[in-house]
Amino acid sequence: MPYEAPTHTVERSLRATTGAKLVAGVDEVGRGAWAGPVTVCAAVTGLRRPPAGLTDSKLLTVKRRDELAEVLRDWVTAYALGHSSPEEIDELGMTAALRLAAVRALEGLPVRPDAVILDGKHDYLGAPWKVRTVIKGDQSCVAVAAASVIAKVSRDAMMAELDAEHADFAFGANAGYPSPVHKAALEERGPTPYHRLSWSYLDALPQWRHLKKNRVPVLSGGTPEIEGQLGFDF
Repeated sequence: MPYEAPTHTVERSLRATTGAKLVAGVDEVGRGAWAGPVTVCAAVTGLRRPPAGLTDSKLLTVKRRDELAEVLRDWVTAYALGHSSPEEIDELGMTAALRLAAVRALEGLPVRPDAVILDGKHDYLGAPWKVRTVIKGDQSCVAVAAASVIAKVSRDAMMAELDAEHADFAFGANAGYPSPVHKAALEERGPTPYHRLSWSYLDALPQWRHLKKNRVPVLSGGTPEIEGQLGFDF
């Protein structure tokens, strides 16, 4: 499917309006999964022409995404990954867990960015970071698109490593997201140590419902709670 290539328009705007010299693109993967961490990548690309075919990772085939990630790791000026574990997601909620993972990624960069382009409409980072949110930024902004691809390939690889330990769940194929195989394994075997136990899928599993962790959402500064999870009847 044809698509428009991402540009540096938002980064140029941030540089012009805020004086930012170093701008990072930030994107996440794993928000809607039943198992595994939520992973955030922060990428700095500068204003160079991006590799051919760069776009939102969800628009790419697995083969093309893997190939592009290899190119991007050498092409970007810098990148870093941050993760929040299933336990942290259960304890903090998704909004706070996303912020934790994003801060870990941003602080993992060799130089602190002056501004951040964040994919989506909700600023889950907040102060002291200077943030510009961009809906579908993973398609329109070069740095965010690069972060999208690197984050997706990196998290998929992490989940694939769990296949040997939990083959019935097919984490290598579904990356911890809902799927018929994943659903059947949950019904038969219950959640693994890598599952999010505050997620609503457990409501549909009477034999495992006692494992559910209930959390009272705590919102800070009026930030909307970002969950994005799917129940068992996906």
